[in-house]
Amino acid sequence: MLKRFFITCSGVDKDLVYTCSNGEQNKYAGIGATVFFTALMAWLAASYALYTVFDNVYTATFFGLLWGLLIFNLDRFIVSTIRKRNKFGQEFLQATPRIVLAMIIAIVISKPLEIKIFQKEIDTVLLKEKNELAMANKKQVANYFKGDLDKNKAEIDNLKRAITKKEKEVNDLYSTYITEAEGTKGTMKLGKGPVYAEKRMKHDAALAELDTLRKTNQAKITALEKDATTLKTSQDKKVTETQPIIDSFDGLMARINALNKLPWLPSFFIMLLFLAIETSPIIAKLLSPKGEYDLKLEDTEMALATNLAQNNYQRELMRTTDAGIYDDVYAEIRDDRGLYTYKKKKALELLEMQADSFSNKQKNVM
Repeated sequence: MLKRFFITCSGVDKDLVYTCSNGEQNKYAGIGATVFFTALMAWLAASYALYTVFDNVYTATFFGLLWGLLIFNLDRFIVSTIRKRNKFGQEFLQATPRIVLAMIIAIVISKPLEIKIFQKEIDTVLLKEKNELAMANKKQVANYFKGDLDKNKAEIDNLKRAITKKEKEVNDLYSTYITEAEGTKGTMKLGKGPVYAEKRMKHDAALAELDTLRKTNQAKITALEKDATTLKTSQDKKVTETQPIIDSFDGLMARINALNKLPWLPSFFIMLLFLAIETSPIIAKLLSPKGEYDLKLEDTEMALATNLAQNNYQRELMRTTDAGIYDDVYAEIRDDRGLYTYKKKKALELLEMQADSFSNKQKNVM
C-alpha cells in the first residue's frame, strides 16, 4: 500500500510501471518518497513561517498545507517530465530548468526551518535590537517634547529670577536704612532722622512690590509647573503606547534579518541539505541508466508516434485520391451535351425575364 502511494507521488505511468520488475518499481517508489517528504517539510516550514505572521495555528496550518501541496505538485511535475535520452548532454540540457526550479524551491523551504532551528540565537539578536529600538524611541519622544519642556523651564526660571532680583533689591534697601540708623553709612549720624525715614519708605514700597510680584509669579510658576507635569505625562504615555510596537518586532522579516546577522556557515549547510534533498530525484534520474520503465515508455511513445504518422499519411492519401476522383467526374460532366443544352435553355429563360422586367419599369416611368 505504501509502495503504491509513493509510486503515485513519483508521477510515473502506474499501468506501465506495474508491468516492470520489482527493482524498477522500488526505484520510482524511492523517488516518490523523496517528493512526498520534501512536500511534508515544505508544509511544516510554511506553517511556521506563516505562524510568525498570523499568530494563529489553524490559519498558518491551512495556508501551510496549500503551500505544501503546491510544492508537491511542482516536484512531481519536475520528476515526471524528465525523459531519458541517448546522450547525457541532451538529458542535462533538458533537466537544467528543472534543477534551477528545484534549487529555488529548496531555498524557500529551508529558510523558515533555519529560523526555527536557530530560534534561541535569533531571539537574542532580536532582544538586542528591541532594546536599541526602545532607547532610540525614548530619545525621539524626548526630542519631540524637548522644545516645549525647555520653553516651559525657561519661563519658570525667568519668573524665579525676577523674584530673586526683587528680593536682592529689598535686602539692599533694608541694609541701607539700617546702616543709616546705626550711623555707619549715609549721613553717618546715629538715629532715625529724615534720611532714615526716606530710605525706610523706599524699602517698604519695594517690599510691597516684592509681595505682589511673589503672588503673581508664583501663580504663573504653579500653572507652568502643571503644564510641565502634563507634558512629562504625555511623554511617558507616548513611550508606553509605542512600546508594544517595539515588543512585536519579531515577525518573519525581522527574524530573517536576524538570521543573516548570525554566522553564515551553519545556515549554509542546512540550505545545502535541502538542496540535496530537493534535487536528488532529478540527479538520480540523470545519473541512472535507461531502465525497464524508460524503455517501455519509449516503446509506447514510439508506437503512438508511428500510429499517428500512419494515420496522417492515410488521411493525406484519402484526400488526394478523393480530389482526383472528383476532378475526373467533373471533367466528364463538362463534356455532356444534354446538360449543356439544359443549362442553355434555363439561361435564355432568365435573360427573357430580365428583359421583360426592365421594359415594364421603363413604361411606368413614362
